Amino acid sequence: MFLGTHAPRLDEKGRMFLPAKYRDELAGGLVVTKGQERCLYVFPVREFERITQVLRAAPVTAKAVRDYSRVFFASASDELPDRQGRVTIPANLRAYAGLDRDCVVIGANTRLEIWDARTWADYEAEQEQVFAELAEEVLPGVL
Repeated sequence: MFLGTHAPRLDEKGRMFLPAKYRDELAGGLVVTKGQERCLYVFPVREFERITQVLRAAPVTAKAVRDYSRVFFASASDELPDRQGRVTIPANLRAYAGLDRDCVVIGANTRLEIWDARTWADYEAEQEQVFAELAEEVLPGVL
């Protein structure tokens, strides 16, 4: 499970240090792809394989499935962190997410998300009230 908020920076080669607490889990490889709201999703290989199986079982006759799968897989890049725990973020994905230097990496349960720091701050500020109002709808009887 991925939790928390981290603030790494991209270096001049488009590399980023993975949060130290997740390096062991991601050492064997990861997949980076486009996420919603102009962030990037980072999956451990095993979780990406699970999602692949779910999408493989979805009906190819459904346009939404085809559309989502095309973008999701076409933008995916399998990466292997170096010995220092850095991972390269491909240029096309950096452009999609507007990543320049200051980033935010958030834990999102089964994945990490990489955001441009300013974009994340704006999103988080916008979502605070929505978050407060959604608790009953999303987690009825839990909170």
